[in-house]
Amino acid sequence: MDSLIYSLNATMPVFLVIVLGYILNRTGMFNEGFISAANKFTFRICLPAMIFADMAQSDITTAFDGKLVAFSAVITTLMFVLIWTGAKIFIKDKRITGAFVQASYRSSVAVMGFAFMMNIYGRTGLMPMIIIGCVPLYNIFAVTVLTFESPDAQNDKNKKNKLKKAAVGIIKNPIIIGIVLGCLGSVIHIYDFIPQLISKTIDNISVITTPLSLIVIGASFEGKDAIAKIKPTIASCIIKLIALPAVFLTVAVLFGFRGEALLALVIMLGSPTTPSCYIMAKNMNNDGTLTSSVIAATTLLSSVTLTFWIFLIRFMGLL
Repeated sequence: MDSLIYSLNATMPVFLVIVLGYILNRTGMFNEGFISAANKFTFRICLPAMIFADMAQSDITTAFDGKLVAFSAVITTLMFVLIWTGAKIFIKDKRITGAFVQASYRSSVAVMGFAFMMNIYGRTGLMPMIIIGCVPLYNIFAVTVLTFESPDAQNDKNKKNKLKKAAVGIIKNPIIIGIVLGCLGSVIHIYDFIPQLISKTIDNISVITTPLSLIVIGASFEGKDAIAKIKPTIASCIIKLIALPAVFLTVAVLFGFRGEALLALVIMLGSPTTPSCYIMAKNMNNDGTLTSSVIAATTLLSSVTLTFWIFLIRFMGLL
């Protein structure tokens, strides 16, 4: 019961902020100009600042776990390849392929991971290892699939142009830049010597990232369009919250992961789809409606599924 209550406290406030954004938009509080500008601001400024602040303030050198980093990187790659391959085969509406793939494999691992680790262990523990292993790949793969599967790319048959566009997108992606700078900042312990004026400014910007992105998701949510895409939404939820944890947690146990490391992998695999998926999908001309639907649904349902996975590994004596 305690795990259920904690999980509900972690996920329901997120879902309710999305609902608030939807209500405020329907009452005329926002307009299209604000929503578009907030999307760009969150993607280009807030998300990189949040990632940099989280990474730079984590001591990734003293607690480095090469096996966990490598494992999380490998399963992230496998998830992406399998989902994209399946989507190419089974999805008839090719315009939603990029959004579907991204929303089905990317987790709110940074936000949920640090929250759960602090609640259970009183420290972030091995969560930075997961961040290093999967988050850069999350974003590299997202840029790749959103570039190749965007409506513009469907009309461009030149593979060389697509590869070049994807490579440029990866290099210029603000989130990836934030990760690289965050890792460097952690290695040199940048927060120990940069002026407090700068560090507090970065922290203040990073603090608004999650609530602003959730508000924008809710404000952009189109109920009628979302209902029309209920089948891919359900499919994405099943993949994200049930299929991936069931398969790859089994693999993790077979590879000998236990305790804190296994919990970190549970959170990585079982967390809801990250709100940054919506920001990236919209900014790269992909399906924002499907993405926002999956984010809302997985956020709501993960309060049950994530609690189940944590309960299961505790019941089996693995945690």
